[in-house]
Amino acid sequence: MEAVAKTPLKPNTISVMGIFFALGGFACYLAVGYGNGHPMLFLLAALCIQARLLCNLVDGLVAVEAGKSEPTGVLFNEAPDRLEDALFLLGAGIATGHPFYGIGLGWLCVALALGTAYVRVLGGSLGLVQDFCGPMAKQQRMFFLTVGSIGACAEQWMGYPPRVLISTLLVIAVGTLLTVARRLFRMSALLKARG
Repeated sequence: MEAVAKTPLKPNTISVMGIFFALGGFACYLAVGYGNGHPMLFLLAALCIQARLLCNLVDGLVAVEAGKSEPTGVLFNEAPDRLEDALFLLGAGIATGHPFYGIGLGWLCVALALGTAYVRVLGGSLGLVQDFCGPMAKQQRMFFLTVGSIGACAEQWMGYPPRVLISTLLVIAVGTLLTVARRLFRMSALLKARG
């Protein structure tokens, strides 16, 4: 982090870099889903996921620790995350190889991921502390997608039918739905306690 802090890179620039990693991951998934791409593309997508998360971590550290925070920092911290989630989750849906329910499941995961962020920000707008609880917050979604991508690589390499990514997206969808419900429940309890 100290090395990054000494460069001219600003936190907003690092935040935007995450979008390019997400586009790279989306391209890998797209090549597998529509172009019968090499199994190693799943591993490359998994690396893109981790690089995106690293950008998400480093931008905040550079802003706070190096004192490079910018007036638009909050905007750049949030907006790219939503696009990155969408690219990775929809891309994984395409990579399942199932044009109907695979892509549909990808879109469902995108909608639910947006829902978690909406509920969190809604709580903040009501004067509550923003709730980042899980069980399927951003870090957990990306962890499962990383593991699922590695599993999909092994599955395709061994010639098995593509099932790992479908299972992964199902777990993400159910977990994210539970996360939305849990955040709403906790928000409701706090609002009632506040009177």
